Amino acid sequence: MRHLRVLALMHPDFVPPDSTDGYTARQINEWKTEYDVVSTLRAAGHEVRPLGVQEEIKPVREEIEGFKPHVVFNLLEQFHHEPVYDQHIPSYLELMQVPYTGCNPRGLILARGKDLSKTLVHHRRIAVPAFAVFPMRRKVKRPARLALPLIVKSLSEDGSRGISQASIVDTDEKLAERVAFIHERVGTAAIAEQYIEGRELYVGVLGNNRLRVLPVWELKFGSMGGQSARHIATERVKHDPSYQERVGIEDGPAKDLAPEVRARIQRIAKRIYRTLGLDGYARIDFRLSADGTPYFIEANPNPEIAKSQEFALAARHDGLDYPDVLHRILALGMSRAKAGVSVG
Repeated sequence: MRHLRVLALMHPDFVPPDSTDGYTARQINEWKTEYDVVSTLRAAGHEVRPLGVQEEIKPVREEIEGFKPHVVFNLLEQFHHEPVYDQHIPSYLELMQVPYTGCNPRGLILARGKDLSKTLVHHRRIAVPAFAVFPMRRKVKRPARLALPLIVKSLSEDGSRGISQASIVDTDEKLAERVAFIHERVGTAAIAEQYIEGRELYVGVLGNNRLRVLPVWELKFGSMGGQSARHIATERVKHDPSYQERVGIEDGPAKDLAPEVRARIQRIAKRIYRTLGLDGYARIDFRLSADGTPYFIEANPNPEIAKSQEFALAARHDGLDYPDVLHRILALGMSRAKAGVSVG
């Protein structure tokens, strides 16, 4: 790929230093994706300008007009501290006629609402857990069709925010308590869905029209919580490196899957990607029940792409080194841009 001017948009708190020297593992964990993307693209010869964006759109316009990027690498997951505003950044870039990486605005909207994405996917005859939505300031009443136990989550937040062992509820009283917790602490509507006992599987998908489905990846829970703990991706499991190391949380290729089950999961991941109108790159999350049914849990457009994260590791396992992944993502963003658009 020719050398490009790349404007990298990210949260101001995650603008990375030039080197990781002198930083703790916990500190590096905060901005590891941003550091890996910026440093890898610079090493490949690209001119990369990181820009922290959160409250004002004006700096984005100024950088577009002054720096004249060939492409924007979009690492923003929120704006004005609201994850539900994430789709407005690519919308703005489209209005400015600047190519950008990752998912389009419509795909971000369809994937964001866990109820909407599940409804659309279920319509395609793909297994999803039964669920109910509990809006803010409404009385919590479990529908008769929804059997306990349930897992209670934020309807729109990602990154396992608000998820802990207490998220699994087996009584109506605990359901009401946990829904209230999501309403008050997370500040969003809650979704309660059938708890699927089984394996936690992730499938990365890369592409716009022609899709490359990455190997099925599994999150393994080690000795987490002893015999009584439910094996779910809590906030600590996802984001606490010392906890991960202490209890043996790790991820890797899903082993002991029958070839036909593996192929079926990858095929379903591709169907979900298309159903939700995703492009660029995404990770599709499943729970595989004991009877071999892969249940769709959620889709994550623009997932974490640090070198150490599931998406990049699965790509490497499939023969795509990290610089190749980033270059593929850049190329997909540029190829999607309308023909004839001039960005300098």
